[in-house]
Amino acid sequence: MNTIIKKITAVFMMLALSGCVTVGPDYVSLKISAPEKWNAGTDIKSGDAETLEKWWSTLNDPKLTSLIERSASSNLGIREAKARVREARARRGISSAGLFPTIDASGSAQRGRGSSGTENDFYSTGFDAGWELDIFGGLRRSVEAADADLEASEEGLRDVLVSLLAEVSLNYVDVRLFQARIAIAESNLAAQTETYQIAGWRNEAGLTSRLDVEEAMYSLEKTRSQIPALRSGLDEAMNRIAILLGENPGAMNEELSEYITNPVTPLEIAVGLPADLLRRRPDVRKAERRLAAQTARIGVATAGLYPQFTLSGSIGLEALELDNLFSYGNRTFGIGPGFKWNIFDAGSIRKNIEAQDALQEQALIQYETAVLEALHEVDNALTAYAGEQVRRQSLINGSNAAGRAVKLAQDQYASGLIDFQALLTAQQSLLSLQDQLAGSDAEVISNLIRLYKALGGGWESLPIKAEDEGDT
Repeated sequence: MNTIIKKITAVFMMLALSGCVTVGPDYVSLKISAPEKWNAGTDIKSGDAETLEKWWSTLNDPKLTSLIERSASSNLGIREAKARVREARARRGISSAGLFPTIDASGSAQRGRGSSGTENDFYSTGFDAGWELDIFGGLRRSVEAADADLEASEEGLRDVLVSLLAEVSLNYVDVRLFQARIAIAESNLAAQTETYQIAGWRNEAGLTSRLDVEEAMYSLEKTRSQIPALRSGLDEAMNRIAILLGENPGAMNEELSEYITNPVTPLEIAVGLPADLLRRRPDVRKAERRLAAQTARIGVATAGLYPQFTLSGSIGLEALELDNLFSYGNRTFGIGPGFKWNIFDAGSIRKNIEAQDALQEQALIQYETAVLEALHEVDNALTAYAGEQVRRQSLINGSNAAGRAVKLAQDQYASGLIDFQALLTAQQSLLSLQDQLAGSDAEVISNLIRLYKALGGGWESLPIKAEDEGDT
């Protein structure tokens, strides 16, 4: 009998060491064709692709750079994503531990009485070991899935970072836009106050009717009424930045209180080719890793169709007296193979395989959707960026003309050559065009930021890792 057990054990060991087979499909990286060039934005000059890694530096705004770098270390969303990476790493360690033997230590001390009425003590101690031989690769597929899940969580962390950089930048642009609009409103308020005074003087001199004074007052107060709403919008934009930096409301007010103009967009932008996008965007890479993980889970489910082979053993000591427990003659041991095979389960294993196949199909569709959405986001951002450039130039021309018209109207009204309505119309047109131009300036920069976000830029230059990255 001992010889038979030794032979069976030897066979099991040979099967385990030879690797045997790995059931289930092997994951093969997908080749999804991307267009050779972008459909929109062909008139935009493409700069060095390396600038994409730190695209915010091209805006030459030290304050923005400081906010971005600080947010990468203090944002709560980043901290949560790091925790997900640590969770995935721990789960990977749990899966890989199944490939190795387990060893348990045990000991006991008992006092009992048999049918004879005699009371006896019984002492025992020892070690038990067990090892599931991964003959059909179910455990290896489990580790493969855990590896892909870990990589997906790391890409998820990078995706959060890409979105964070864009959100900080967009809210910073909003802050500068509100400050610009407040400055425009206050400048026009001063000009309209002067016009109101002129209208009052002319009315006192009998040169105009009281209507001019009331219309001047109406225009003045209308402009004044816009400023509180703009200040509220400014405070909200500052608070959004504070949240992104993990700060309390109002924490950014003093730091961002000094008004400076919005950053100037660079002449060249790093667009690159569509194929580069698919290799770089973290959300696309995350979807691909999830597909790989789900493919491996089909193998885990398929392994349930086959028997599980184990090798177990024990060694210990047993004695009726504690003093004699560690005597050589009280030793015990046992070793031998075993197996378990699910003969009948009413089809649950095969249904589980079907379910995992369906989940893989879903993961494939999600990956293909991520690819298409990425391509469309970049193309739309290019179109918006190019279109807003054209609109901005028209607003510049219109604003300049409106400024000259207001100056002429003021001079002519003071000389009595035109009525007040013409001056009022000119001032209102100037205020509207200046406000639209400030919005267009901000929109050009915002569209550039959205373009760089769509391109997946930023995560390479600000590498962030979850704490405690040692292999489990």
